[in-house]
Amino acid sequence: MEPERPVTGLEPRRLGIDTHQEAVVYLRADSPICRSEGFAAHSRVEVRLGERRITAILNVVHGELLAPGEVGCSEAAWALLQPKPGERATFAHPAPVDSMSYVRGKIYSQRLAEPQMDAIISDVTAGRYTDVELAAFITSCADGRLSHDEITALTRAMVNAGERIAWPYTRVMDKHCVGGLPGNRTTMIVVPIAASLGLVIPKTSSRAITSPSGTADTMETLAPVDLSIEALRGVVEKEGGCIVWGGAMHLSPADDVLVRVERALDLDSEGQLVASVLSKKLAAGSTHVILDLPVGPTAKVRSEHAARALQRLLEGTAHAVGLKVRTLLSDGRQPVGRGIGPALEARDVLAVLRNEPGAPQDLREHSLDIATALVELADIAQGEEARALALSVLQEGLALAKMEAICEAQGGMREPPASVQTHEVVAAHAGRVAAIDNRLLSRVAKLAGAPHAKAAGLELLVRLDERVSRGQPLFRLHAENHGDLDYALEFAQRHSSVVYLERH
Repeated sequence: MEPERPVTGLEPRRLGIDTHQEAVVYLRADSPICRSEGFAAHSRVEVRLGERRITAILNVVHGELLAPGEVGCSEAAWALLQPKPGERATFAHPAPVDSMSYVRGKIYSQRLAEPQMDAIISDVTAGRYTDVELAAFITSCADGRLSHDEITALTRAMVNAGERIAWPYTRVMDKHCVGGLPGNRTTMIVVPIAASLGLVIPKTSSRAITSPSGTADTMETLAPVDLSIEALRGVVEKEGGCIVWGGAMHLSPADDVLVRVERALDLDSEGQLVASVLSKKLAAGSTHVILDLPVGPTAKVRSEHAARALQRLLEGTAHAVGLKVRTLLSDGRQPVGRGIGPALEARDVLAVLRNEPGAPQDLREHSLDIATALVELADIAQGEEARALALSVLQEGLALAKMEAICEAQGGMREPPASVQTHEVVAAHAGRVAAIDNRLLSRVAKLAGAPHAKAAGLELLVRLDERVSRGQPLFRLHAENHGDLDYALEFAQRHSSVVYLERH
């Protein structure tokens, strides 16, 4: 009888460690693999499991976390490997990442041609770049170092690296805000208005990364958003529009990887912002897009000069890749609406759609501005006639009915949850509201528990230039427990400039 062959490789074990999008594997310090291959902590390793291969970062474990025959996997590594019962992982030194030579060239001011940009983004998407290498690429492209042709090449490369949805329609409408403004949930009002007018508008939105809520987080308090491409098609074919999370669909996947490292570096590259926005629109199959650029001292775009420069880049690159776009510069000096946090923002949206007397008028008007621009871009009507069409759909309840139908088609509509704990922060003295800090407000809302606690966040109770009296509430905190409420309140009390009052 032939002797049983020894089992080679290590058994994958899911450790439940969230390393965001970076694949990390864990080996014991006494592992023979570490000794024989010369692997050390933070080495790049190729992990092979059946036909699947990924490049991961190695962390070395001292102690008893892992058994001798195991390799630990972070959540990202586990999702990429998808181990089957009985499979064993083997390891090797990864092949050199050839596209890094193009990044090194860019560092020394060489231009990147389309094939070079394709190679870089393909390797980024495949997880072959370490965070250090990603940081090198991002830094080499920052501060206006990307030419118009390079931005166009980056946009196309980001689309090519993922899935792309094709639609059988002449016009596929879309809208996007470049961000930095809390509570700006116009999408959830614009989509049902546009769909009620017969426009096709399949909206894929993001979840929060550093903000108190993304559009997908807010929409999720009303209906499911984690839909497949096939399910998205079904909703759009039935209702003309949808509001779903784009992260489940592998659309422009390099974007999430690059954004994660950009935020860690605190770098804003205009070229990469343009490529990020437009690649996701192209990947979603959009043909006509309204781009909202809020401008304010604590918004993402700080000045009108910067907004005009970004506007030119967006419009020039959109033309080069075949998108028809229109950009709108809007007031980014303060949040849009009252609620900051998923459920609170959803309540604002429903108040506008339901034409409630107390609905936030700034959210209503800004949504109508964007809906009007979409109607004009689609060549349905122009000027006052276009706005009258959008307004009538809202006033007559057609937009509300369409939103309810979209929610039902996505899996069923529900009312957003309410918080358990609330606390009002009041004015320490009388004065005029001279400034509202968007970033600090977002920080307070996050400390209160948003976006993970859906009902958490804050309600802004005053507006710029409003005169307030001593003891008047400035904003109301919402939390799901005392601990989060106390954290948020302590931070707000230490930062009086969240809402700055100029004394009378």
